Amino acid sequence: MEIVYVYVKKRSEFGKQCNFSDRQAELNIDIPPNPELAEQFVERNPVDTGIQCSTSMSEHEANTERFEMETRGVNHIEGGWPKDVNPLELEQTIRFRKKVEKDENYINAIMQLGSIMEHCIKQNNAIDIYQEYFDDEDAVEVTDEAPSAKTINVFRDPQEIKRPATHVSWHPDGNRKLAVAYSCLNFQRAPEGMSNESYIWDLENPNRPEITLKPSSPLVTLEYNPKDSHVLLAGCYNGQIACWDTRKGSLVAELSTIEFSHRDPVYGTIWLQSKTGTECFSASTDGQVMWWDIRKLSEPTEVVIMDITKKEHLENALGAISLEFESTLPTKFMVGTEQGVVISCNRKGKTPAEKIVCTFSGHHGPIYALQRNPFYPKNFLTVGDWTARIWSEDSRESSIMWTKYHMAYLTDAAWSPVRPAVFFTTKMDGTLDIWDFVFKQCDPALSLKVCDEALFCLRVQDNGCFIACGSQLGTTTLLEVSNGLCTLQRNEKNTASSMFERETRREKILEARHREMRLKEKGKAEGRDDELRDEPPILNLEELVTKAEEEFFDIIFTELKRKEAEAMKKQPKPPKQPSQETDEEVQGEEEAEEERGDGEGEEGGGEESPALGGQP
Repeated sequence: MEIVYVYVKKRSEFGKQCNFSDRQAELNIDIPPNPELAEQFVERNPVDTGIQCSTSMSEHEANTERFEMETRGVNHIEGGWPKDVNPLELEQTIRFRKKVEKDENYINAIMQLGSIMEHCIKQNNAIDIYQEYFDDEDAVEVTDEAPSAKTINVFRDPQEIKRPATHVSWHPDGNRKLAVAYSCLNFQRAPEGMSNESYIWDLENPNRPEITLKPSSPLVTLEYNPKDSHVLLAGCYNGQIACWDTRKGSLVAELSTIEFSHRDPVYGTIWLQSKTGTECFSASTDGQVMWWDIRKLSEPTEVVIMDITKKEHLENALGAISLEFESTLPTKFMVGTEQGVVISCNRKGKTPAEKIVCTFSGHHGPIYALQRNPFYPKNFLTVGDWTARIWSEDSRESSIMWTKYHMAYLTDAAWSPVRPAVFFTTKMDGTLDIWDFVFKQCDPALSLKVCDEALFCLRVQDNGCFIACGSQLGTTTLLEVSNGLCTLQRNEKNTASSMFERETRREKILEARHREMRLKEKGKAEGRDDELRDEPPILNLEELVTKAEEEFFDIIFTELKRKEAEAMKKQPKPPKQPSQETDEEVQGEEEAEEERGDGEGEEGGGEESPALGGQP
């Protein structure tokens, strides 16, 4: 059988026609042999050659383009019905079911499938393949591996004009999404054309944000609602409080009115633990802490002024820059201020004195981070200036533990949610420090250079394995820490608790000692004041000088006489001669003459002694 394939193609698509012709051969180059080169030939004998037993392989790297994913919804409807049956009509479907159930094929199929299904059900009842045998016991693992962390993903600001990432919030259900707020906090230095948008990122798709939030003013803070993951609360740069519902789109769902909002940027927003899940409160550098209900954001439900003089004067209020609220202590909240003071407040207080309970002073700059320990709420962590400090509510005058002073300014900090002795800090030089004070107190257990620019914010995932850090150029870096840093160690809770209690007792002892020293100094100062008050005023300074000089010279003369007498006693006694006076007699005469000389000097009205160069 002959196979023939006909190529059908236009003549114009074949290209230029090739014209071949015959011609004589041509010699292009002729190199004659050179006998001199042959004389220089050296034969290698023997020849050594290395041979690999394994096959040769080469490794190459290729930077492929990242594929983009897009999530789309699918509307499922009931199907499988004939065209003449409307599934929405109950009578038609019942009639069709009865018709099918009478069919013999249907009965045979049910009988066959029934036996198979019965076997599977009995098998499941016999063995539960999904049973957890040791789910009640706490998993305690001890690992000796060195602490480490690695970068998982990087989410870059898609805008051309880069903005700092000022706040990060994890999605409460599954932690598969990340909400990031972007804003420029330099007063009146924001570049022209800077976008106000903030984004919600999917951790598996760093190329494009999943949702874009479009506020009227840049967002400084952004928080997911722990009870409803579709609702987000944000604090704006112009002082307003905004609320989003992602089911309704990118635009703001609720917005507070400017008249009843903050006067400065909102640096802190926190959801309250309530039955409705709609209550929250905010703080700003205007010195006010406001309570809100997102169902009615027109005006706040309550306002507390951060005036530590307890007079509620707004001009004396300290600017709030960080907030802390613990659900186990529903009536208490804490505020970190620009002046480096932490204010502990009671929400149920009726008077200004009852609302502001106490203050903790110890930082030289604004307190950018304030968080209670998730295992021991009495102890809380603060970051301000160049140090991070751990405080106890029982010791108000000073912190119980603190880090060394770093070369770079600290910007944020957070406790580990799974280990009571581990916390994280970020610095202006782009470094993330991981502290484990059970392992090491003076230096961080791990210091990681995340980026070249400053890190502004930090947030830890609920399981403690992932950390999100926001930088000055709007880059959010997702890091994964090693198992040792996110796994509770053996006896770590007891060790951390004993360490907190020991340091608290030490600080109390030091505070009591300092208090006693201050009281003693105060008493001495008051005693000196009383003595000065009782003494008569000094009238003549010359008399006092003269009296002091006389006392001084008397002491010198007495000392000289004593030394001369001792020297004379130590000299050996010569033998006595009848014609000569004994040494003792001579010495007695000399002493008598000296006494007479002293008496004359005193009668002369206090003339100077000849021994000191005076005239007799």
